[in-house]
Amino acid sequence: MSVSTGARTNESTVVEPGGPLSPLPLGWQSLAGAFLRAVRATPGKLAMADSSGAKLTYSEVLLRSLVLGRVLERSLGPEPYVGLLLPPAVPSAVANVALTLWGKIPVNLNYTASQKLIDASIEQCGITHVVTSRRALEKLKLSPKGTLLYLEDVPKQVKVTDKLFAAALAKLAPEGLLRSILPGLREDRLDKTATVIFTSGSTGDPKGVVLSHRNVLSNVHQMDEHLDLLPDEMVLGILPYFHSFGFTVAIWTVLCLSRTVVYHNNPLDARHVGDLCEKYGVTMLVGTPTFMRLYLQKCKPEQFSKMVHLFLGAEKLKPELAASIRQTLGIDPMEGYGCTELSPVVAVNQRGEKTTLDGRKVDGNRLGTAGTPLPGTQIQTRDPETGEPLPSEVEGMIHVRGPQVMVGYLNRPDLSASVLRDGWYCTGDLGFVDADGFLSITGRLSRFSKIGGEMVPHEGLEAAIIKAIGVTEQNVAVTSLPDPKRGERLIVVHTALGVASEDVCHKLNEARIPKLWIPAPDSFVEVESLPILGTGKLDLRGLRQIAEERIGQ
Repeated sequence: MSVSTGARTNESTVVEPGGPLSPLPLGWQSLAGAFLRAVRATPGKLAMADSSGAKLTYSEVLLRSLVLGRVLERSLGPEPYVGLLLPPAVPSAVANVALTLWGKIPVNLNYTASQKLIDASIEQCGITHVVTSRRALEKLKLSPKGTLLYLEDVPKQVKVTDKLFAAALAKLAPEGLLRSILPGLREDRLDKTATVIFTSGSTGDPKGVVLSHRNVLSNVHQMDEHLDLLPDEMVLGILPYFHSFGFTVAIWTVLCLSRTVVYHNNPLDARHVGDLCEKYGVTMLVGTPTFMRLYLQKCKPEQFSKMVHLFLGAEKLKPELAASIRQTLGIDPMEGYGCTELSPVVAVNQRGEKTTLDGRKVDGNRLGTAGTPLPGTQIQTRDPETGEPLPSEVEGMIHVRGPQVMVGYLNRPDLSASVLRDGWYCTGDLGFVDADGFLSITGRLSRFSKIGGEMVPHEGLEAAIIKAIGVTEQNVAVTSLPDPKRGERLIVVHTALGVASEDVCHKLNEARIPKLWIPAPDSFVEVESLPILGTGKLDLRGLRQIAEERIGQ
């Protein structure tokens, strides 16, 4: 089934209610250009703050970025890519802006990954310099390859001429002069590379996703048109910049649309998150159900009293958690869907009413779905085996087309060709679109095992175990290992269940779930905690490694 922005063409095509995407605003030829327009429009407005107490207005962000850019330029070589190994905070956001203004391509490295994977990312991009801080490296216990440029050293490297140059450009220079001087503005082209974001590696080795200025700016513009953003929106920035949501939403959506963001470097630090929401009156939080569950447990409800937009993704939002959020905070959470290769947002629920294709009014926030596609976005579900488009309400592989679709994988035309065809990106996720245009995600193809010729959904088995023995979704995760007789063998990795594995299997039998779904009693592995990525997602690769180590191939 397709959800598109064009006219109705057949019974399996639905016009997306949001309509086509309008042209990008004037001056949005690059991220640097869009940011400059915001600075000129709201120079004295608070742009960003963080949990250390740092605060910068829009004009101050421009000034600091120009100074930092001058300092970094003296050390950087001709290589286009520059690594950053920094948690979300005001200085790291300024570093991203500075590199963009000076025509470099910032690559935010995944500091929650292993040293080996970080160095592999550096090698793929040909990075020779990494901007970081001694404090961050000491805490993370990492030592990335290349020449390290420490933010702590910048103040003593700033010259008087740097300050005068930056002040003259930031406060006095007309836009035309800025565009002729700054490399990031001099070559304004939407198809230039804006960043490379490496996939989490949850199901395999990380791949470098190349996103252009067109990709990121289009996604910013799509969200602006799709969502009823407040003029004084205060965004909580807790997702790392190596995560596409952290990069696009917490840096560039805020800075291009003249909103405000407050950063904190650890999304699991519930106490600081609650304090920041209360202190700054945070109105928008973008996170995961895992993070939100933690905040409900450890934060005071009144700390979220200003919250208007609560967007949750990356994992399923359980109805019980949604009900708890509604009861405790008095706000309806809104699920969304996206991925790194799509810059990242594809669909999201909305506040208020939506008008369906046949003119009916429906609630724009439909629990259990990922919402409707952003303007200019087409979603099509296809048969995983034949690739044929499927009709409404039928589950299939989700394909997406729109201006947010990535350029491709860095230096991997083979991988790019395997997921990109005729402008469509194959997500690897399974789902369907209902008659009102709402997208539902039902699983990921990689979260299925083929046993005895049939596909067994890992999430379905997890749900069955949770229901059978009354534990929470935080206790159980299913993976698989190769099996010479049946193709694959289901492995249940879990924290303490209080029930023997034999009893779990017995209860699953009593629940009359398909026999192929029921793992053997010796296929249960107990751990202290399930592996979680820095983005809040279940670490599928780590899960499989646990199974391999404890049970073997």
